[in-house]
Amino acid sequence: MDRYGFNIRTHTGQRVDNISIMAASRDDAERRLRQMYQKCEVVECHTQALGRQADALDIASVIARLSASEPLRPLAVVSAPPSANKSGTH
Repeated sequence: MDRYGFNIRTHTGQRVDNISIMAASRDDAERRLRQMYQKCEVVECHTQALGRQADALDIASVIARLSASEPLRPLAVVSAPPSANKSGTH
């Protein structure tokens, strides 16, 4: 899957830059773009190929990383000094 970056001009003439759409092909990315911005003109398009990290999450590797990390230590409970528990009535 690739990330497509678009700079467009809307049908009212306003310029919109840096629209990022992830898609399998440029045609698919432009189809999604035109669902959001009907009758737009594509001024510029650039493509960024994404590596394995952007693909679907690999649950097995997440579980392996979590089980390999150090277990969390419980936080120490600190009690307030005795004077802090007194009510303020005199």
